Amino acid sequence: MDNQEKIGAGTRLKSFFSQCVRVWHLLKKPDKEEFQTIAKVSAIGLGIVGALGFLIATVMVFFKI
Repeated sequence: MDNQEKIGAGTRLKSFFSQCVRVWHLLKKPDKEEFQTIAKVSAIGLGIVGALGFLIATVMVFFKI
């Protein structure tokens, strides 16, 4: 038997919640500069993915695939 199967569901649930609380305590609110940087990088990534999708769709229409 695997170790995970031997541990009860209650123990696993308690462990999961204790890990969630530990992560919650490590969180911090980003400052304005960090937020702007994340927003810019996300916008650039979204633009690249959108442009790539547009190019693929255009090629598919052009070659009638």
